[in-house]
This record gives sequence, C-alpha cells and structure tokens, in this order.
Amino acid sequence: MPPAQENAPRSAPPLREKTAYAFGDFGLNLYWASISAFLLIFYTDVMMLPAAAVGTLILVTKLGDAIADPLMGMLADRTRTRWGHFRPWLLWGALPMAATGVLAFTVPSLAADMRLLWAYVTFSLMMLAYTVVSIPYSALSGVITADGQQRTVLVSLRFIAAFAGTTFVNYATLDLVAALGQGDAATGWQRTLMLYGVIAIVLFACVFAFVRERVVPPPTQRTPWRQDVADLLHNRPWLVLFVLALVIMVTIVMRGGAGVYYFKYYLGRPDLTGWFLGSYSVALAIGAAATPLLTRHFDRRRLMMGLMVLVGLLSGAMYFVPPDGLVAAFALNILVGLALGPKSPLAFAMYADTADYTEWRTGRRATALTFAAATFSQKLGGAIASAAIAWVLAGMGYVANQSQSHASQHGIVLLMTVIPGLVALLAAWTMRFYPLDDAQLAHIQQALAERHAAPETRHDP
Repeated sequence: MPPAQENAPRSAPPLREKTAYAFGDFGLNLYWASISAFLLIFYTDVMMLPAAAVGTLILVTKLGDAIADPLMGMLADRTRTRWGHFRPWLLWGALPMAATGVLAFTVPSLAADMRLLWAYVTFSLMMLAYTVVSIPYSALSGVITADGQQRTVLVSLRFIAAFAGTTFVNYATLDLVAALGQGDAATGWQRTLMLYGVIAIVLFACVFAFVRERVVPPPTQRTPWRQDVADLLHNRPWLVLFVLALVIMVTIVMRGGAGVYYFKYYLGRPDLTGWFLGSYSVALAIGAAATPLLTRHFDRRRLMMGLMVLVGLLSGAMYFVPPDGLVAAFALNILVGLALGPKSPLAFAMYADTADYTEWRTGRRATALTFAAATFSQKLGGAIASAAIAWVLAGMGYVANQSQSHASQHGIVLLMTVIPGLVALLAAWTMRFYPLDDAQLAHIQQALAERHAAPETRHDP
C-alpha cells in the first residue's frame, strides 16, 4: 500500500482522491440526516415516548457525546500507524456505527420506562460510534492538502456528497420504512438502518483506500494534551467559529427536525414530506457546489455574514405562509437551502485555516482536536435545537398522531420559521468578530510553506 504521505502538501489532490473523500460524508449523513429529521418523530410517534422526556433524552445524550469529541480528537492526533493518523479510524469505527444505528432505531418490547432507558443507552452508543468515525474523517480535510483554495474545493465536494446523502435520507427514508416494514413501522425503521449501515461501511472502506494524509505535524512535536487545549483556547479565529457553529447548527437542526411536524400537522400533507425535505437538500447541495465560485469573488468572512442574514430573512418570511400555501412553503424553503448550502464548506475550510493559524503562532499543530472541538459545538447546537423542539411541543400540548390544537400548530410554525431565523441573524453578527481575511490567510500559509521548507529555522509571527 502506498505510504500515507506521498505528495507535496500544497499540491492539488487528484480528482479520484477528492471524490473518494467526499463520499465519506454521504455515509456519515445517512446517520446525521436520520437523526436530524426523523429521530424525534421516531421516538414520539413510533416508540411512543413522551415529547418532554425525548427532549431531555436528546439534550443529555448529545451533551455527553459532545464531551467525547475533543477526547477523540486528541486520540486521533496521537495515533501513529503506517496508514496515517486518521484513516485507520474509518475502518475501526464503521462497523460499530452500523450496529449501534440499528439498535437506536429498534423498538424493544418493553414497558414505557424501560423503552426510555433503552433509548438513552442505544442513542448514546450510536453517537459515540459516530464520533469515532466523524472526528478523524473531518480532520482528514485539513491534512490532504495545505492549499487554501484546494481545501475549499475539497470541502465543497464533501458537502455536495453530504447533502446528496441528506437528500437521499429525507426523500427515501419514509418510503423505505413503509416498504421494508410492510406495514410495521418499527420493523421498517430497523431494516432501513441496516441498509444504511451496509452502505456506510462500503463508503468508508473507499475513503481509507484512496485518500492520503500529506500535512503532518512538525516531526519533533511532542505536545501534552493540556497544551493542545490551551493553544485552542488562545486561537481567536477558532473561538469565533466555535460560537458560529453552535448557533448555525441550532438553525439547521431546528428547521430540519420541525419540518416533518410542519408538513404532517400544519400543512396537513405528510405525503409531501419527502419532496419537501428532498428539494431542500438538493438546494443545499447546489449552494455547496457554488462555494468555490463564490469564494473567488467574495471574502469568506463577508460571504458567511451575508448568507446568514439572507437565511434569517427568508426563514422569517415563512411565518406568513398559510396552511394552504404549499407553493410558497416549497419556494421559500428551497431559497433557504440555497443560502445555507455554502455554510458548511466555508466553515470547515476555515477550521483547517485555524489549525494553520495555531501552527503559525506556536509551531504546534493539532488538526483533529481543532475539528473535534468544532464538532463539539455543532453537537451542542444540535442538542439544544432538538431539545427545544420537543420541549416546545410538550409545552404547547402536542399529542402524537392526533389533530393538534391551535397552540401546538403555532409552536410548530415558530420552530420552523421565526426562531431559526432569529438564530441565523445572530450567526451573522457573530461572524463580525472573525479576524482572518483572505490576505492574512495568504500570509500565514506562505510563512508556513517557508518554515516547512527550512525546518531548522523558526519563523515567529
């Protein structure tokens, strides 16, 4: 097998490698999209757990899982194998992630309190397995190439595949549940997750086989984990992105999780849920695909700010869509997807930049920890959003599989429109504090290139 480090760090990776890396996120989103769009309604309408209890469950388990992210990042940074730091974890974690995914979407024949305990245990195990794969996978984007524009292209391809996975899950999942379950929803969910697990295992094997790690820490680096954490906490660009990721994830997960309820109980067309979520995911993919073109003409910081303002305004406009306004709901949702699409490629390319920033300032590099701590903030944002949905539904008198009261319907509409819109505007304001513009990044990357070319010479910022 070729060595993990074989080409110049600033070279453009071949298309085959970039494509293989991208499809790993298709595999991850078989799980992330299932959790974001369907886990709540699976728990409330299939496993028949109380909405308030589900909100607490998701918040507690995701907080515990989020704490595991930095630990996984530090472990991955310190992994030494002939295949690199990060790639082996994709093989080691794929099978456990598939198995725990099936368990999490299994309805046991137990009393209600024991079903709740089952949900706590299986969802926690599923998220832990997801962390073992997702943290090294994200870190790979920071070590395949050191070129900033190539990173944007790589991460854009990644999120095109991610949104393709989300589109597939959003559009096909409910149909797969019905077909594979043959009228038994519980069996349908279990078999659907079995299928997703097989697909994910194959995709991560391809990532391992075709991707190479080229950007490595300085050969003499021996950094205590406390120093890694201290470096991160003194990295202002990363701190801004930490807050940004948390805030934006609240917007994304809240809209995704509320969308199923919105169509089932407000618009009254559950049969169109797949089309609604699927068209939104296609719009996200188109937005992600446009990111490299946009970054050629706009500074990434200003681009992110403008896009999040647009998301906030469009989400707010959806509040005024009446129950019979299907066309308007579809149109506004697609526009939100187009505006949100570039967010993920932009943010993850900037995470790699903050790893460069730490190395430039300190001479030390902790790529996986940088991405892991960012994922921590995303999971925290997702936990807050999912818990908020369940708690708002419970507070508004939600009753599963029944016609909803006016208050409950209004709560669902707010969760889909005004609340995530306000959060998106908060994200735009947060981005004002991000200090790395394109000129500063060019200077940092040039300095690092010179330092790597002459390792015996120290170049302080």
